[in-house]
Amino acid sequence: MKGTVYSATGRRKDAVARVRLAPGTGQFTINGRELLDHFKRDTLRMVIEQPFVVTDTLGSYDIVANVKGGGLTGQAGAVLLGVARALVQANDDFRSTLRRNGFLTRDPRMVERKKYGQPKARKRFQFSKR
Repeated sequence: MKGTVYSATGRRKDAVARVRLAPGTGQFTINGRELLDHFKRDTLRMVIEQPFVVTDTLGSYDIVANVKGGGLTGQAGAVLLGVARALVQANDDFRSTLRRNGFLTRDPRMVERKKYGQPKARKRFQFSKR
């Protein structure tokens, strides 16, 4: 990564992504692996590339991301937020486009905790009147 490097943090559920963005050829490296190796589902790869598609910058930046925690969907959402924040650092004109598409808002939904006397968060044991 040569030149100016923009870094940002993205979070979703329990996943945290540290993203570094630099001008380049559009190469993605996530946890030292290629994008195709880490995210095997097409939908997850599509989610990560959305900020570039919206801003017409697909293939003009190299991405290096370190992701910890959560599952693959949470990690993809965390990388998405990190990439969007780094793009805003690179060019402030992208802010309105990314904001309009909802890429700069952290998804606040978290897993609801399990309650005592219940098998899961909302599921109940079968009720018996007699």
